[in-house]
Amino acid sequence: MGNIKLNNGILMPGIGFGTWKIKDYNQVIDVVKNAIEVGYRHIDTASVYGNEEAIGIALKESCIPREDIFVTTKLWNSVRGYNETICAFNESLRKLQLEYIDLYLIHWPSPLEFRDCYQEKNVETYKALEKLYSQGKIKAIGVSNFLKHHIEELKNFVSIPIAVNQIEFHPYYYDQETIEYCKQNDIIIEAYSPLGRGEILKDNTITDIAKKYNKSPAQICIRYAIDNQIVPLPKTISKQRMIENLNVFDFNLMKEDIDKIRNLSNDDKKIGSNPDTADF
Repeated sequence: MGNIKLNNGILMPGIGFGTWKIKDYNQVIDVVKNAIEVGYRHIDTASVYGNEEAIGIALKESCIPREDIFVTTKLWNSVRGYNETICAFNESLRKLQLEYIDLYLIHWPSPLEFRDCYQEKNVETYKALEKLYSQGKIKAIGVSNFLKHHIEELKNFVSIPIAVNQIEFHPYYYDQETIEYCKQNDIIIEAYSPLGRGEILKDNTITDIAKKYNKSPAQICIRYAIDNQIVPLPKTISKQRMIENLNVFDFNLMKEDIDKIRNLSNDDKKIGSNPDTADF
């Protein structure tokens, strides 16, 4: 599947397995073990997903060497500040039963609870991530759902550059400003919801392109992220679809098809909340 080199030299698998909304304890264990069995080596979770403990069990039971698995988790909006962040991180580490996290992200830039002082709180929080990084407890640090202005507000106060920004990305939503800014600043973009919602998979443009390459619509969406130098994090509980979603490294989309898909983008089809106005 190939690896992506982050700006600190750490290698991150070029496709990950998303676990949002997979909450049932036993199902999480089975699903993550299946994902690892079929070849995923990059597991993405977050404290708010409520499945870190089950993922920790799945990682243990998979018997894959720790250094061969790349694990991401995220700091939730109810926590900001230096000491608070370190405590929350250690709780995630305990639940996952790991000695270190490969990638730790600030989940949202401007939580409702801290909106009046979010810039200051993000700096305090990021400094805690830097401390944990210096201790070897985190291999890479970054953010999620940060727009250009959120990164600019933070970057002048940090000593360790932001390695990753995880954002919404799919054929119906292309945040050009954020994507271009991150690329210019050597920040890798990860795509959550790379398949959008089900309607994308029925879109005539996507289905026509899928027929052209003899691939599924889902594979086209995942390849679209990869061909935009973005790391997709598809999610499924189906083992067959896990296999299908990984089978995207034997072809590239032609520029004309990338452009056709890009033209489907429409701000009105954004799935997630606006990071500046989210009510959580």
